[in-house]
Amino acid sequence: MNHLMRRTCLFAATLLLLALPATAATYTIDGSHSSAVFRVKHFNVANFYGTFNGIAGTINYDASKPAASSIEVTIKADSVDSRNDRRDGHIKSPDFLNAAEFADITFKSTSVKPTGDDTFEITGKLTLHGVTKDLTISAEKTGQGPNPRNGDEMVGFEAQFTVDRTEFGMNFMAGPLSEEVHFILALEAAKKK
Repeated sequence: MNHLMRRTCLFAATLLLLALPATAATYTIDGSHSSAVFRVKHFNVANFYGTFNGIAGTINYDASKPAASSIEVTIKADSVDSRNDRRDGHIKSPDFLNAAEFADITFKSTSVKPTGDDTFEITGKLTLHGVTKDLTISAEKTGQGPNPRNGDEMVGFEAQFTVDRTEFGMNFMAGPLSEEVHFILALEAAKKK
């Protein structure tokens, strides 16, 4: 009888846990499977694309209460990759990113507002070139599920936003090189164990 009671209590506790709503989980951004792409118009003629390769951060995601979610992303300024070493050096210089003085580009959310089933409006603080400004970005959850190799839970998001680089103190050749820089941030993250 004692054994039966223990099994019944264990079964009831399991059912209770399954009935509880999902809670927020913390995911670590996988920099090797994430992308930070930028676009700028060159000499008012063609769009030029480049990337940043040093991406890290965390995502706290609660599917049952998305407004309780948050994100922090850090991009290493000196990880810029324009497919040309000389140009990379210029972008890292004081004319643009001044990566030696301002090593990190960061975004830290302050609010998440669902706008659809898997779409969000995320407001936060963007720090670029040593200047911090409020920024609202559009984001989409691109997927969620187990890693087929190890079973770890993964989640993906993609965000797009545009900034005026002159508002962050980067005025070199403003005009011939567009002030507006468009970013696409595609993130893959694994649930912390």
